[in-house]
Amino acid sequence: MTTADITVIRQDSATRGRYMVELAPGVEAEMTYRKTPAGVMSIDHTGVPSEFGGRGIAAKLVNAAIADARAEGFKIEPLCSYVEAQFRRHPEWADLRA
Repeated sequence: MTTADITVIRQDSATRGRYMVELAPGVEAEMTYRKTPAGVMSIDHTGVPSEFGGRGIAAKLVNAAIADARAEGFKIEPLCSYVEAQFRRHPEWADLRA
């Protein structure tokens, strides 16, 4: 699997949601979030099974949230350490940080 083969799906409810990638039958990577009353996406967890690590899957999950934030006009609160690290690596995302 290459990063070009990865399809990120957003599953959204009124107060919570997740971005996910199906890696194999019954095996998923995910990034979970909750929505604050102020309309902020508070990302609290990113998980990729170890056997799929190092392939850029977690970065694809974060990039999907960044694209949605730009398109939909919301801010992101990076509670997850991985997402926090990505915000530090990408100063061009500063305008999306809550």
